[in-house]
Amino acid sequence: MKSPVFALCAAIALTGAAHAHHSGSMFDRAKAVTLEGTIKEYQFQNPHVWIEVMVPGADGKPVQWSIEAETRATMTRLGLGATAIKPGDKVVVKAHPLRDGRSGGSFINITLPDGTVIDSR
Repeated sequence: MKSPVFALCAAIALTGAAHAHHSGSMFDRAKAVTLEGTIKEYQFQNPHVWIEVMVPGADGKPVQWSIEAETRATMTRLGLGATAIKPGDKVVVKAHPLRDGRSGGSFINITLPDGTVIDSR
């Protein structure tokens, strides 16, 4: 008897966690920022790929922006596999910014060093 109850509770807990994880409410989807900078790191991992890009701030000093992208499978389908972006690459990233003003956002598209534009849509 305990096993089915435990399974049901676990399923409900995991479903709630998955919905909370994918909410996206922290991003302002009504706005977009364009970031011209240099790739610091391309974190090709689950559950989401992260693009860390250094962008000149208002004072000229570099500011690290953390851009949350899609899953590894989706990024690979878009043409952004594990080795598509390398540290030092000069790119332009468009993202929905974080609502709280921190340097982060949700991936919209990227212009690679060769001029290729990869769009998430």
